[in-house]
Amino acid sequence: MRTKRTRPALAAAALTALALPLLGACDAGGGEQPAAGASASPSPATGTLEQLAAKAGCEPDVQTDAEEIRQANCATGDGKYVLATFATDRGQREWINEANDYGGSYLVGRRWVAVGDDRAVEALRGRLGGAVETASPHHQGGTGGDGGSEEGHQGHHGS
Repeated sequence: MRTKRTRPALAAAALTALALPLLGACDAGGGEQPAAGASASPSPATGTLEQLAAKAGCEPDVQTDAEEIRQANCATGDGKYVLATFATDRGQREWINEANDYGGSYLVGRRWVAVGDDRAVEALRGRLGGAVETASPHHQGGTGGDGGSEEGHQGHHGS
């Protein structure tokens, strides 16, 4: 039965991870970009979700504990982020491909991803290594309306 739920579980985890950075701000890219080579990062870390969280300096609040993906919310002085580990490289690729449709900054290592605002991702890169990937949001399936304007959108509010 787990294999039938793999895609929905990955999609749900991607959406949850992407919602966290958006709760902080609706700004779609006003942050400063570090100069190329400005900060050296260590070799990409490996390990379990808990081991990666310890290296990142957070106490993980596990939200998803499935065979194919484990995901936790984390918070440090650098910000809030989501840390996810994957059972397979393919599962990680599928998650990233799904998540790219929503935009955001991702720190990507071997079978793990961290998602957060630019500040949190850069700080994590210093601790966990990995490569930063940034995607622009792609709005698909219209709500019929304002030609794609995000002004006044309400998708980031909730309790």
